[in-house]
Amino acid sequence: MRRTKPIGIVLLLITAIIWGSSFVAQSIGMQSIDAFTFTGIRTSLGVLFLLPITLIVNKGFDFSKKTLRAGLILGIVFSFAQNFQQFAFYYSTSGKIAFITAFYMFFVPLFSVIFLKKKIAVLTWASIIIGLVGLFLLCIDPSDLTSVNFGDVLALICAIFYAVQIMLIDKFLEENINGIQLSFMQFVVAAILSIIAMFIFEKPVIADIKTAAPSLLYSGIMSCGIAYTLQIVGQKNASPVVASLLMCLESVFAVITAAIILHEAMAPREMAGCLIMFAAILLSQISESLSAKKQNPEQAKPT
Repeated sequence: MRRTKPIGIVLLLITAIIWGSSFVAQSIGMQSIDAFTFTGIRTSLGVLFLLPITLIVNKGFDFSKKTLRAGLILGIVFSFAQNFQQFAFYYSTSGKIAFITAFYMFFVPLFSVIFLKKKIAVLTWASIIIGLVGLFLLCIDPSDLTSVNFGDVLALICAIFYAVQIMLIDKFLEENINGIQLSFMQFVVAAILSIIAMFIFEKPVIADIKTAAPSLLYSGIMSCGIAYTLQIVGQKNASPVVASLLMCLESVFAVITAAIILHEAMAPREMAGCLIMFAAILLSQISESLSAKKQNPEQAKPT
C-alpha cells in the first residue's frame, strides 16, 4: 500500500475543492445556456487543456487500437454521466446534486457483487444501507412521499454511470492501457457526443455562451483539466483509501460554496441527509481499507 505524503494530501484536497466549487459554476452556467451546450463546451475545453499534456507525456499521438476502443467505450459512459448530471441542474440544487452524485461509491461495490460475483464486506453493506437512509432524507420529504424531485433522480442515474465508468477504468488499466491516453480519449468522445446532441436538440446562441463563459472556463479548465492533472499526481503520493476520502470531500465543498455564492439553504432534514451520506462514505472507505489489509497483510506492514 502506497505511503501517503503531505504533497499528496494537499493536491487531492485542492482537487476536491475545485470539483466541489465546479458544481456552482455548472449551476450558474445553466442560467444562460442549455445542458448539452454546457457539457459540450466544457468537455471541449478539457480536451484543449489535456492536449499539450498528452503530447508531452506520451510524445505524440501513438494510440493503440486497444486504447482507442477502450476510450470510445469509456467516453460514451462518461458522456451519459456528465449530461445526466447537467440536466439535473434544471430541477435541483448544486449541493444536493453533488451529494447524490457521490452515491457512486455505493454502486461500485453493489455492481461488483451483481456482475463480478465479488464478496462484499459487512461494513460495506452497512455503509450502503446508511447511505440509502441519508439519500432518502436528502431527496424525499417524509410528510409527502409522493413528491420526488426529478433532478435528484437524474443525479442518481448520473451516479450509476459514474460507477460504471470507475469499474471500466479499473478493467482497462488492468489491460495495461495508458491512463493519460485513456482519459484524453474519454474527454474527446464525450465532447463530440455532447456537441452533436447540442446541435440536434438545442439552439446555442453565441451571446448566451459568452454570458456563461466564466462558468464554462472554470468548469472546463479548472475542473476537467487542472483538477484531473492534480488528481493523477496526488494519487501517486497517497494511499488509495486516503485518496478516496479526500476526493469524496467534493460534495462537502459543493454545499459550502453553494451556500456562500448561490445562497442555497438546506432544510434541517436535508442537512441531516448530507451528514448521514458523508458518514456512510467514510464507513465505506474504512471497510475498503480493512479489506485491503486483510487480503494483503504484508503490504499493510510499515516499511
